[in-house]
Amino acid sequence: MAIGPRLDMRHTQSLVMTPQLRQAIKLLQSSNMEVTAFVEEELERNPLLERDERPEPRTTADERAPEAVAAEPRDSLEAATATSMADSPLDADYGNVYDGDGSGGGASFGDSGGRGGRADFDDDLSGIEDLADARKTLREHLGEQVRLTFADHRDRLIAAQMLAMVDPAGRLPVPDAAIAAAMGCEEAIVAAVRARMQRFDPVGMFCRDLRECLAVQLADRNRLDPCMEALLDNLEMLARRDLRGLMRVCGVDSEDLAEMVAELKRLDPKPGASFDAAPAMAVVPDVLMRRTHDGGWAVELNPETLPRILVNRGFHARAVVGARNRDDKAFIADKLQSATWLVKSLEQRANTILKVAAEIVRRQDAFFRLGVGHLRPLILRDVAEHVSMHESTVSRVTANKYIATPRGTFELKYFFTTAIAGTSGGESHSAEAVRFRIREMILAESVDDVLSDDAIVERLRKEGVDIARRTVAKYREALRIPSSVQRKREKAVPA
Repeated sequence: MAIGPRLDMRHTQSLVMTPQLRQAIKLLQSSNMEVTAFVEEELERNPLLERDERPEPRTTADERAPEAVAAEPRDSLEAATATSMADSPLDADYGNVYDGDGSGGGASFGDSGGRGGRADFDDDLSGIEDLADARKTLREHLGEQVRLTFADHRDRLIAAQMLAMVDPAGRLPVPDAAIAAAMGCEEAIVAAVRARMQRFDPVGMFCRDLRECLAVQLADRNRLDPCMEALLDNLEMLARRDLRGLMRVCGVDSEDLAEMVAELKRLDPKPGASFDAAPAMAVVPDVLMRRTHDGGWAVELNPETLPRILVNRGFHARAVVGARNRDDKAFIADKLQSATWLVKSLEQRANTILKVAAEIVRRQDAFFRLGVGHLRPLILRDVAEHVSMHESTVSRVTANKYIATPRGTFELKYFFTTAIAGTSGGESHSAEAVRFRIREMILAESVDDVLSDDAIVERLRKEGVDIARRTVAKYREALRIPSSVQRKREKAVPA
């Protein structure tokens, strides 16, 4: 055999992830907020993109015929934009057009009953809610109280040091001796400053531990008696729900102990945590669901979460004519290709979400009509086979997507639950429905009949659910329900 270099030709097949394909996959699994942010960036980056200001179309799918969801996808972007340009040219000049309500590009005089504007012709039309004073932070709120409480410069300096050391929950676990050594003063002075600062608003700040925090709040309410102090000294017994032991230690009966525990529950163990807490962001659903007149379900996309953009063909034509060299033409062609692909990707994303959501609604019809107990087991393969998609595509579609239903707003992944086999080969049950049934059983148990995990297993098997005891224990712990021994203690002494 001769040894030497040579050239060979081979035919191979491989899947290439182009940048456009990666972008489409990323858009498919992104939430509506992430998609909106991405589109905003593209509008600033690509001069050929502009917002679609036409009236929003209603995209609806009937759950009885989910195949109709993708019946109208546009295969060509040119066909979609040609109609819009015929009705409303994108390159038209609207500067001298009067639209009757003063909302267009022209001027509107003598209309004092509309939305109005500013006397100085400023474009800032912010509402009155923007004039509200910004909420103070916890440190700003405490700093004001320090300046109003302490007149002596030494005490104010010690208070400022404590304010800098307090954690977000309101704790200051540093001993007074350590602070006094750092500040070069007596420990009694630091203790006096801390005691006054513990009565600041919110009450219970600057405490060393949980017991001191609760004691300060009880003292502020004039509820710190010897019995309550004994309860605070034995909080670990309360955590174990050893109510009989607490009654013996505190020297009270069951009714008094119940009142004391209820008093503790009204206190704030972390007074500083809720002060700077940001307001919870409301979930904006991607899909809306409503009942139709014939008893079925109508599924439609939420127009508020759909970014609507168009390719400005008029500007593209003018840019091509004004291109001076090959680099300019290549730049324009690249931006046109990017804009066209983005519009198609957003349209395909919307159709895919609607198609998958319609199939989920069709399969979980009993849940929407009767409740959680009738949730059916469902896996990605079931939906993927019916809508002719891959399981990974369905997984991306259901990630970070929400649907607003008559029973509340749910993430699309909520409807995919594992199946628990039925007894004697019967119909399988959804794991979520079984967890709901376990919660119902425990909430309905009486003082004399506290169900153990084995008893719950027997009841579920009588109802046709073949489940193991360890599975029941796992579901009970996931629901944060204590064991039967702890529940029996709680019911024996109602606290």
